[in-house]
Amino acid sequence: MTHVIRAATTKDVEAMYEMAKLTGGGFTNLPPDRDTLAAKLERSAKCFAKNVDRPDDDLFVLVLEDLESGEVRGTCQLFTEVGQQWPFYSYRIQTHSQHSQELERTFRAEMLSLVTDLEGSSEVGGLFLHPNSRAGGLGMLLARSRYLFIAMHRDRFGERILAELRGIIDDKGGSPFWDGLAGKFFGMSFQEADEFNALNGNQFIADLMPKSPIYTAMLPESARAVIGLPHPNGRAAMRMLEKEGFAYEGYVDIFDGGPTVTSRTNALKTIRESQPAEISRCDLDIGDRVLIATGANENFRCCYGMIEAEGDTIAIDHNTCRALQVEPGDTAWTVGR
Repeated sequence: MTHVIRAATTKDVEAMYEMAKLTGGGFTNLPPDRDTLAAKLERSAKCFAKNVDRPDDDLFVLVLEDLESGEVRGTCQLFTEVGQQWPFYSYRIQTHSQHSQELERTFRAEMLSLVTDLEGSSEVGGLFLHPNSRAGGLGMLLARSRYLFIAMHRDRFGERILAELRGIIDDKGGSPFWDGLAGKFFGMSFQEADEFNALNGNQFIADLMPKSPIYTAMLPESARAVIGLPHPNGRAAMRMLEKEGFAYEGYVDIFDGGPTVTSRTNALKTIRESQPAEISRCDLDIGDRVLIATGANENFRCCYGMIEAEGDTIAIDHNTCRALQVEPGDTAWTVGR
């Protein structure tokens, strides 16, 4: 085992900044701004240190560390309850039907309605894996570590959970959806709006965006064509989310039109199937390869490893015990790959 997921600390700000510069834009949870990232890491550290048993507008930042080099090669985030600091806006695709007796025809029009339906949900997001580390199942490790963290801290998360996927961004960093809709009301480019949102929140959307539903037929074809579609680089993430139990229910991002997927928290595959057990020994030679997590709050660690059930306990291989910093008698949560 050469990689482990751990709680991020304020010392990770430079590594986070270097990764943020590689995202290519439209990645609100990982802006290429040192001060914003430093504030995010400080907030995360305070949230890890809290001792509460309910959702409380908390943010947890996790990082993927290469144990051999000590380098941070990826990151992901969890939000316990969105929409508390400022409203959580989405567009929801809805259909409006009208019938004309004179024409003997029924017309069905697709509309985008600005809603806050998802407020109070938990959110997983901010997942980014360094381009040179996109092999060996590390993306899946990053993604599923979040659900193990939720399972191990279940009281701190809501009954509903969401994930936003980045929408279609063109070669110049622009958004066809933004240009065809919101950009007409704000007098700024997608890049400017995306950066402003990452640094200051999206209250300006409530201030300036029209509240009436938008008929998609009135949008240019370039904008209509990308509604609800993930960025090509996010298609694998979309498949992982769907495999986990998330579903697309017509919610799209107000900036780039990317899909927002949702689920009942307890229905997620990793949360349903994970279970805790006491570690009996740390000298296993061969066993089933699974995801393993240990530790509460800032002591959380997660990696791939080998286990073997021994009654109500589990044996773990030595390298995994060392990566997780555990010993016999400690508790580990496991779930199959």
